[in-house]
Amino acid sequence: MAELHIADARRLSHAYILAAPERSEAVSAARRLAAAAVCSSTGARPCGTCRDCRKVSEGIHPDVISVRRLTDDKGRAKKEITVDQVREMAADSVVLPNEAARKVYIIEDADLMNPQAQNAALKLLEEPPAGVMFILCAENAQLLLPTVRSRCAEQNVGTSPVSAEDSESMALALGYFKAAASGSAARVCAFCFANEGLDTRAAADFIDSAIDLAGDMLCARRDDLGLGRERLVRLYELLRQCEAYLKVNTGVKHVFGLLAVDSLPRR
Repeated sequence: MAELHIADARRLSHAYILAAPERSEAVSAARRLAAAAVCSSTGARPCGTCRDCRKVSEGIHPDVISVRRLTDDKGRAKKEITVDQVREMAADSVVLPNEAARKVYIIEDADLMNPQAQNAALKLLEEPPAGVMFILCAENAQLLLPTVRSRCAEQNVGTSPVSAEDSESMALALGYFKAAASGSAARVCAFCFANEGLDTRAAADFIDSAIDLAGDMLCARRDDLGLGRERLVRLYELLRQCEAYLKVNTGVKHVFGLLAVDSLPRR
């Protein structure tokens, strides 16, 4: 993963999956992302020099907590992360941070959570406590439940860096599909009205993220939120149409108007 520099860490997602062929790479990237989340600099984050960044680097920041497999009586790591460990993390997550503005939990072996542990983690990811971030490190993200993956921003370590803009556009994309999956015209219209003031670049980033997310859903890499294949194909085609409109300088309001009208099946 490239170096992370985030000017506004408040725009980070509440949950990430960092996947890498070597677990140590994912953990190293997770610590940089955690540093960005707790960094006290007013400029680029992580700055690497503030007290919070230094403590993360030294592994002693009280608000950056690692969750690892437990060890047996011979000091060997057990095969999986258990539901009790996730429940302990959940109980701790509602406690206010000690020093930073937020708390970060790095699950170093997230793909080794057993099914019960993943279901417990899912509840946290669906309704995270305020000011808490979860970073799931994995060698094989495919071992995570689709429902878990659908609630996280996913990043392959060694490719492009996680940015505030990427996380925001993906959050918007997920919000769009949730509105469409609700079947509520009022909810879809409310989403479109709330975002029709985006500038052209931000709107294009949202459409790109939504197209990527639709592709992941169609390929069963993410949970489809109950939309079903036929509706997903229709939404994918609608988003491609919006993408084409933006490329010929169609107004953002017009594009969101189209989404408001055509995102739900016509009765």
